[in-house]
Amino acid sequence: MSERGRQMSGEKTRAIPKKKKTIWRILWAQKILILMSVPWLLHRLLFSYFPLYGWLMAFQRFRPQFSIWNQDWVGLEHFRMITTGAIAPRFWNAVVNTLGQSTLSLAIGTVAAIILSLLLNEVRQIGAKRVIQNILYLPYFLSMVIIALLAADALSIGGIINQLLMSLRIIESPVLFLGEARYFWGIVAGVNLWRNLGWNTIIYLAAMTSIDPELYEAADVDGANRYQKMWRITLPCIKPTIIILLIMNLGWILNAGFELQWFLGNGMNMSRSEILDIFILRFGIEMGNFSLATAAGMLRTFVAIALVLTANFIAKLLGQERLI
Repeated sequence: MSERGRQMSGEKTRAIPKKKKTIWRILWAQKILILMSVPWLLHRLLFSYFPLYGWLMAFQRFRPQFSIWNQDWVGLEHFRMITTGAIAPRFWNAVVNTLGQSTLSLAIGTVAAIILSLLLNEVRQIGAKRVIQNILYLPYFLSMVIIALLAADALSIGGIINQLLMSLRIIESPVLFLGEARYFWGIVAGVNLWRNLGWNTIIYLAAMTSIDPELYEAADVDGANRYQKMWRITLPCIKPTIIILLIMNLGWILNAGFELQWFLGNGMNMSRSEILDIFILRFGIEMGNFSLATAAGMLRTFVAIALVLTANFIAKLLGQERLI
């Protein structure tokens, strides 16, 4: 092609304007995915965001017989009552119990799930691996009411826990575990571990399947054993997944449950069993003080958001995967 022809071809190429990828073009290109997400978005708006107008009750002296727009406004009175008023000691005790039970359950559950996932990943017989996984998944599908009843029976004077500890000569006489407050956090963590351990391994095992097999082959050539491959290859490869799950779980750190504490709690262990949800039920809903219950719920939400943002910021500073 002559020099003149190349110049004309270049001019024509430059003359063709490139289409801008505007937001509307992107939305139109992904219209099928957007249509598929519409039901979920409507559900989220209807049940998660629309009810937020009820937070106005926290700043009112709410009376159910009147409309929410026709109430007496009291400002931050309920927040002051919770944090510095007569019921403040009970509230802060509930906060400590909630944080303690959730943190203990999260720490033990995360470590145990990672260890179990590493062990299951080393099982080469597919049939045996599936049987083990199915057995471990079963408790997750039981109702928390049933689990609480099973735990209460196992921890009773004649329960299997006392019998086992006595047969091992760890204790000399039966212990009323639910009658002593100091055992309650450990009981909650143990029951949650038994129920959720198998289910929590699913995501870690899925992350392990995405690891490049050539890394293990190279480690075999270098003479690494199974434990060295776990420590040097598997754990570093699933570290982003571990961090993301920890950040997400921090958003639920003030949600320690309800059924387990409600059914296993009693007057003897109330100092360690009363969590925020039970506090809100007793001092808010049962006493008809819906404004107080709303204020306590708002405080819990704000603290949970702050914890997630803080954990995400720390992960960013450390150069790790983050949620936002």
